[in-house]
Amino acid sequence: MIGLLQRVSRASVTVAGSVIATIGPGILVFIGIEKTDTHSQAERLIERLLSYRLFSDQHGKMNLSVSDIAGGLLLVPQFTLVADTQKGTRPSFSSAAPPRLALELFQYCVVHAQQRYANIASGQFAADMQVELVNEGPVTFWLQANEPNNGDVQQQN
Repeated sequence: MIGLLQRVSRASVTVAGSVIATIGPGILVFIGIEKTDTHSQAERLIERLLSYRLFSDQHGKMNLSVSDIAGGLLLVPQFTLVADTQKGTRPSFSSAAPPRLALELFQYCVVHAQQRYANIASGQFAADMQVELVNEGPVTFWLQANEPNNGDVQQQN
């Protein structure tokens, strides 16, 4: 499971001319779901998002999480994040989860996030969405949530 996160001063999602989600300062996260992804990876991604330190403390260091600043977390499904772009001029989506699994895992991410944190908003699965954001910094990170046994962080020897 992939999360492309951006620190924002504000972000919103519009579908069919209506704003369906909006946050103030916080994190906008585009979520890509692969066919091998699981509930435990979804949980791991949400835990990392809520505790990932990308907001400045009083010394200007990125030491605060979205939870620390009581910011918003906007989750947006994004099929194209899982594209293989290694060859040619057309992306391959062979690793993407089938729609039913992707929908189920995205909804699971949203519910799990709502159980852990109050300020959650989400985009709409399989909709033509217009996403507006103001990226602060800019600060953008790519997180990949692996199974807990495989680890998401490189081990130092």
